Amino acid sequence: MSVYKHKDSPFYHFDFQWKGDRFHGSTGTANKREAEGIERLQRERAKKAAVEARKTAISLKIDDIAGRYWLEVGQHHVGADTTERDLARLIGYFGPSKLLTEITDDDVARLVAWRRAHRRTVHRKKPAKDAPLPPLIAPATVNRSTTEVLKKLFTRCKAWGIKFDAEPRWKEHWLEEPEERVRELKSDEGERLDAATRSDYQPIMDFSAASGLRLNECLLKWTEVNWGTRQIQKQGKGKRRVTVPITPVIREILWPLRGHHPEFVFTYVAVRTRGERERGKRQPITYNGLKTAWRRLRSAAKVADFRFHDKRHDLATKLLRKTGNLKLVQKALNHRNLKTTLKYAHVLDEEVAAGLQQVQKSRRKSRKHVRVAD
Repeated sequence: MSVYKHKDSPFYHFDFQWKGDRFHGSTGTANKREAEGIERLQRERAKKAAVEARKTAISLKIDDIAGRYWLEVGQHHVGADTTERDLARLIGYFGPSKLLTEITDDDVARLVAWRRAHRRTVHRKKPAKDAPLPPLIAPATVNRSTTEVLKKLFTRCKAWGIKFDAEPRWKEHWLEEPEERVRELKSDEGERLDAATRSDYQPIMDFSAASGLRLNECLLKWTEVNWGTRQIQKQGKGKRRVTVPITPVIREILWPLRGHHPEFVFTYVAVRTRGERERGKRQPITYNGLKTAWRRLRSAAKVADFRFHDKRHDLATKLLRKTGNLKLVQKALNHRNLKTTLKYAHVLDEEVAAGLQQVQKSRRKSRKHVRVAD
């Protein structure tokens, strides 16, 4: 019986289930044939609603989750190419149909072990046949390119309203990383780097050394440069606002660049025509382009074991040695916590040693003076 009369109502009612959901109510008519027509209409509406619900429901497949994450977040990262590769790696490992809710601690442990066996990418045009295998990737690379990326997918899903009965215990899968070393430029390394730098890349190299900004933070837009307040303000690590004063040195670097590009501060001159890039025309320096330029520059200058990020360390150590003020260095580097700045404290240790030496010399002079007086 598709419709029925309710004892407390003169109208026919409908009551049916579709895909586990119950639909019931009054047809608003005492005519059975009309009531049956209304009941059929309600069934069609229920079917259409179920189809639309399936369309808008969040798929838990890692391929779909990663795709939505990319559209909402990943493509806007400064290093978007890296994010895309990291997401593709996860999809390739688990398979596109793996449900995120099915990923367990055991799955993550196996993933980390698999990633730890990967080796660093060596950029050579023609690798030598007898060349040794590249070293294994560092624990920090495993953490940031794999575990952290997967965790971000879980975090994003929770923001979408998805609940996990047993989310992996991420701390147990985080590999221990050695303390970040502090590397300064030695002897004539700075001069060799300057001598090997292309003229169009010289401004951004000088700016990074003078500002202490991270690589992605050096990719300035003119809207972030305020000549009136003499400040550069932009979004940095952790979406925190980074402020850099426009000192006379930084002004000298930036001022001649006006007019090179309407949006981006730092540009390079294309050496060949490719796609929309025309030989001899200025193009904005990109994240990956700067990484490549730095790698080539470091090789040409024969400066080993000095990353772009080490420019930041170099400035910090020199600033601390000059001022002896950790809080000042913390503010200059835009560190949230002073503990992060304490890795440069070895510079203060040198000052302590020098101070102790001065005290010891004074005491020796005093003793000699007393002995002569006796």
